[in-house]
Amino acid sequence: MPDSPLSDSPYEVLGVTADADAAALRVAYRRALRHAHPDTGGDAERFHAVQRAWELVGTPEARAAFDRGNGPGMAEPEHAAWAPSAPRPRRDSRPLARTYGHPGGWSRQRYLDLIREWAGRGVTLDDPYDPALVRSAPRDIRHVLADALAEEETARSLATLGIAYTVWHDLATDAAGAGLPPKLDHLVLGPTGLIAIQSEDWGGPVAFKRGELIGEALAGERPIRELAARAKSVTRPARVKPTALVVVVPDEDAAVPLEVGGSVRGAAAVLVRRSRLASAIREGIPGAPVLGGADAMEVRSRLQTALRFA
Repeated sequence: MPDSPLSDSPYEVLGVTADADAAALRVAYRRALRHAHPDTGGDAERFHAVQRAWELVGTPEARAAFDRGNGPGMAEPEHAAWAPSAPRPRRDSRPLARTYGHPGGWSRQRYLDLIREWAGRGVTLDDPYDPALVRSAPRDIRHVLADALAEEETARSLATLGIAYTVWHDLATDAAGAGLPPKLDHLVLGPTGLIAIQSEDWGGPVAFKRGELIGEALAGERPIRELAARAKSVTRPARVKPTALVVVVPDEDAAVPLEVGGSVRGAAAVLVRRSRLASAIREGIPGAPVLGGADAMEVRSRLQTALRFA
């Protein structure tokens, strides 16, 4: 799996610019390795990051491959993973969940608008997903692309829930705060409840504290409060309430597979790793009420007539 658009590039890990010459790169590597070495009081995780950075850009061949977005050890080039992809062929014939909407569509379009605006008027971007261009963009722009990728990954996971579940993506809401997307990423209905989901990649770890998510990468955001407001705005016209509020993040950004952080207006608030999402929904979100078959059908009928897409 390629790195997130928010991940530090090897150049950032080593503390040099992307146009540093080979000699400067080598000096930076030795300095970073010395400072990060556990035997000299450094951090083991940082030490391994420095070593990995050198593997990616330490030789002319590796550096050229990385700059093209196809570094060693990547399952696929970054560009191929960051750009929109064709539907993947299915490997089994099990029924999929009913799905509506375009996951990641709003965020993709927002990214394209922002990257073109940042590049400047009159500048033609032959490839808005070029790895060098993405890495050079401001963090807020890279965050939008990271969110689009996260939403698409979540959608692939939710589709595997099976025919008992209905999933809506990119639902319009008027409850978004300043600078936040005017949408709810995903809404899932099935026998284990009505679950509002936000797909996120903040580029750093998050955890619950007093019912809200905290983390250095959040920059003042209050994800649970904001998700609750979006979910209420989306479901209120249908006269239904979500049973769970779920924020899903990359596996490395959550300390445990699933963490319950209390409840908001009766809906369980949960942080879950991406790889755990589908199984958590099938098993039932801890603390969230389940829906009987007749209740689920009634809720689905109401939602179908009330929901709007972003």
